[in-house]
Amino acid sequence: MTNDQKMPVLFIGHGSPENAFESNIFSQTWAKLADTLPVPKAILSISAHWTASEHWNRGTTAVTAMTEPRTIHDFYGFPEFYDAYTYEAPGSPELAARVMEIVKSVTVEEDSEWGLDHGTWCVLKNMYPDADIPVIQLSLDESLSPEEHFEIGKELAALRSEGVLILGSGNVVHNLSALSPETHPWAASFDKFVKRSLTETDTDALLRYEKHPDFELALPTDEHFLPLLYVVGAAENDEPHFFNELMFAGSISMRCVAYWDHELKL
Repeated sequence: MTNDQKMPVLFIGHGSPENAFESNIFSQTWAKLADTLPVPKAILSISAHWTASEHWNRGTTAVTAMTEPRTIHDFYGFPEFYDAYTYEAPGSPELAARVMEIVKSVTVEEDSEWGLDHGTWCVLKNMYPDADIPVIQLSLDESLSPEEHFEIGKELAALRSEGVLILGSGNVVHNLSALSPETHPWAASFDKFVKRSLTETDTDALLRYEKHPDFELALPTDEHFLPLLYVVGAAENDEPHFFNELMFAGSISMRCVAYWDHELKL
């Protein structure tokens, strides 16, 4: 794969599966984003919803390598038509092989079982509703250190010059047990810390996110934060462009960031 223009890297705060089907400020902005960016040849997604399986060893991650990834409905309590929906984007064994080639810091194995979970397809349904762009997913090994996640992102950066859009999907604040009509002070504090770290290119502070005094409330588990580390690793020298800078239900940050060397018009 070759491309004359370096593709952006995105972190999308995906929030609820409702955003896949409702027309709201989040889904509308994702659609506008796709209209602004060059059309990718393929998409590599790192989603909060695919974490390392217990049968993998530490330092081993996986990449989907099937030609027809299934749509995974990894949620409950929503209308039946949510479970009936399929996002029928093709896979890309070629791109999966390329990921296995360029990522050297961990072992990457082919996966033929996972597919596209809602962290991926809920966003892409709005960005690329025709589902005509190949999509693969890379799993998260939660046993890795923040520095190791970041290093994988740095290795993936080579794909940007090959027409590949790198997408991290999660939420920088994610506490489902603390939903509230009003934004919690600790949620706002941690979200501001993340923005400041990204704006000031303070990668050391970002990688030490667990030291922040509001970390345990902002992220009772941190799988929704980890995709951001891949995005920052792949960002190279590009400036961050922020959008959807809102808090949903008091404890879910919908903050999104695009790293791109062009102006982002939304």
